Amino acid sequence: MKPGTRLTLDDSVRRRGRLLIGGSPLRLVRLGTAGDRLLDRWLAGEPLGAGPPEQRLARRLVDAGLVHPAPPIELTPADVTLVLPVKDNAAGAARVLAATGGLRERIVVDDGSPQPLPGARVRHDQPAGPAAARNAGWRLARTELVAFLDSDTVPEPGWLDALLSQFSDPAVVAVAPRIRSLPGNSVLARYEADRSSLDLGPHPAPVRPMSRVSYVPSAALVVRRSALAAVGGFDTTLRFGEDVDLVWRLLDIGAVRYEPASVVAHEPRADLRRWLRQRFEYGTSAAPLSARHRGRLSCARLSVWSAAAWALLAAGKPRSALAVAVASTALLPRRLRGRGVPVGESLRLAALGQLGAGRLLAEAVRRAWWPLALLTRRGRRVLLVALVPCVAESLGHSPAWFALRVADDLAYGAGVWAGCVRERTVAPLLPQFTEGGLR
Repeated sequence: MKPGTRLTLDDSVRRRGRLLIGGSPLRLVRLGTAGDRLLDRWLAGEPLGAGPPEQRLARRLVDAGLVHPAPPIELTPADVTLVLPVKDNAAGAARVLAATGGLRERIVVDDGSPQPLPGARVRHDQPAGPAAARNAGWRLARTELVAFLDSDTVPEPGWLDALLSQFSDPAVVAVAPRIRSLPGNSVLARYEADRSSLDLGPHPAPVRPMSRVSYVPSAALVVRRSALAAVGGFDTTLRFGEDVDLVWRLLDIGAVRYEPASVVAHEPRADLRRWLRQRFEYGTSAAPLSARHRGRLSCARLSVWSAAAWALLAAGKPRSALAVAVASTALLPRRLRGRGVPVGESLRLAALGQLGAGRLLAEAVRRAWWPLALLTRRGRRVLLVALVPCVAESLGHSPAWFALRVADDLAYGAGVWAGCVRERTVAPLLPQFTEGGLR
């Protein structure tokens, strides 16, 4: 890791003496005396040095998602080639080009627009899809980095700075900015501003499957050209989910980071029908992705004990559910005592784990299992209960916002089922179980 890098603690981390507890998935790291002092110095603003011990500790904490790096910038916009795939959006392409004038080179790929796009470096006579368009562009690039931007995005001033910084770490092969929806007056625009599927939140993170940031979209993404060549670029056989597939293949050769200090605005779908279709189409990608990346995609990942407790509650057996929840909660302090976790902290983690499992299962009911839930009276009751988190999120919003929140999950879930039928698999509909505890 580059000497001079500044390190900040992840917002989820709690320090208990020399114990660090946090990250996604949840991890526990016990520091030695020297490591604890090093962390204190870093958090006080001292930059990372070149010594092997602190380099090893910094790498361990960064890889665990417990601290986040801000390395000194080595690369510049002159080291970046823009690849801009376009179909039927000349105005959007012009807007992106106007905002990216400082880049070394900008390659516009016209993916079969009926009216040829002036200035396009590459033109497909027939639409070949976004994966093929991006591949055609990056293969012409001659710089170290390739920046992919869609024609419905608007990069904010200085958007590259925080992204370029991360590439000072040679282990990093791709970095994504935060993508925020452009403001609008319609209910749909306000909903997208609050809950866009492209907006992965305000906190930096390493990208890893089934964590808080499990993927990053290619609507705005910067990648090392050498890494694109190593994995063969985008898979052109995927019409949707091609960006998730690329990112997960990149994780096999290096690190991918999400850096929300960089912001790119995005123009959402303008009408309800197109928006629902987009959500449905995103859902159809789950089945082919699960086939290509076994174990990296699931509708819910939780401990077997939490799953049992919530399943018993859903089956109308609250006493049995409570007994399982209490028993599993009581066991956790015993498991973690040897790792130096205080009893109070263990109980807090157990309670948060149970609540988190309930949230994941409610989301799975809304997004994956709702067609099955509709078949029985009890299932319909469970589905209604699974809407409670949506009700809580909708407080302060209009009823139409709540309707969009429900439609969002249902449309995505319908797409998941359609993809499963097409691929003849049920893998995206199945939960994954863990033994529980901390890593």
